Amino acid sequence: MFYRLPSYFKKLYGEMGIIDRIKEWEINGVIAQWEYQEIKFLEKLNIPVFLQNYEEDAGWFSKIAGDYTEVGTMAANFFAKKRFENFAYYGNKNFLWSKGRAEGYRRQVEKLGGNYYYFESEYLTNSQWSQHHIQLDEWLISLPKPVAVFTCDDYFALQVAEMCKINEIDIPNELSLLGVDNDELICNLTYPSISSIVTDDENVGYTTGKLLHESMLKKDPTPFNIIKKPIRIEARQSTEKYNIKNDYISHVIRHIEENITSDLSIDDLTTIVPLGRRNMEKKFKEEMGTTIYQFILEKKVDYFSEKLITTDKSILDIAIEAGFNDVRNAYRVFKRFTGYTPMNFRKKYSE
Repeated sequence: MFYRLPSYFKKLYGEMGIIDRIKEWEINGVIAQWEYQEIKFLEKLNIPVFLQNYEEDAGWFSKIAGDYTEVGTMAANFFAKKRFENFAYYGNKNFLWSKGRAEGYRRQVEKLGGNYYYFESEYLTNSQWSQHHIQLDEWLISLPKPVAVFTCDDYFALQVAEMCKINEIDIPNELSLLGVDNDELICNLTYPSISSIVTDDENVGYTTGKLLHESMLKKDPTPFNIIKKPIRIEARQSTEKYNIKNDYISHVIRHIEENITSDLSIDDLTTIVPLGRRNMEKKFKEEMGTTIYQFILEKKVDYFSEKLITTDKSILDIAIEAGFNDVRNAYRVFKRFTGYTPMNFRKKYSE
């Protein structure tokens, strides 16, 4: 039997109210998203307890946490591939997970030699937001453009998107915007739609339920640490722009991304812009820091990876669909870019 207490229950009934309700329901294990400091009262329950996003460790409860720094690193690398030099982070000052994502982002930006900008605020209700958005407003205007803005979650990304509309900051041409959690309702609530980092929520939920069930059966409260990893980026309109100056190369990139499932060749690309092959390859390398051939392979692997996770299609069908003529070569390329065979990649992120 599964029961759920609403988030406001503690405010209404206090700690003892929670304990009384758990005992009344004869609960055998607890999973809680817990961001308060006081937790000792939960130990009195003497049943397995799993806490999500709690900062400290103890010997009597298990922790569910994200790999926050890896999320930030993924965001920085994503923007770096789009050739940004200015990187900004907008976070929630009250929570560990926001600070961890900011730190991962900052460290990777520094490794990449980029310029880093930071702003944080509290989680605001709609009424508070209407009164306290001025500082965010000023910060966004002050950022050098073009700039890549990574936010602690999708809700904060939506705040940025709304402020950009008010201040006529062009997304994605002046400001590229990326959130976390891939909340499809929030990400598609505004225009342009918001890109977001997808985390391994389903696997973590399954693993947590499995370990909790085992703990209850064995009556063994030995704690576990469960880490939620980032999987991929769901790219939408807010990050379409590459920070490059050459319009011809921008056109080549758009053509590649829009036709990635085709059998693309460099010679074919010379027909869509007034550049010879050698000149186009030179300008592409200057703008993107990689060759056209490597860029095409990377985009095909991105497509391959997404379909492995989000569909039940066979690996062979996906490889063909991604535009690889030689399936064995497709497997080799995939492993070179990801470190996994297609089968192991799907097993790791889809189970």
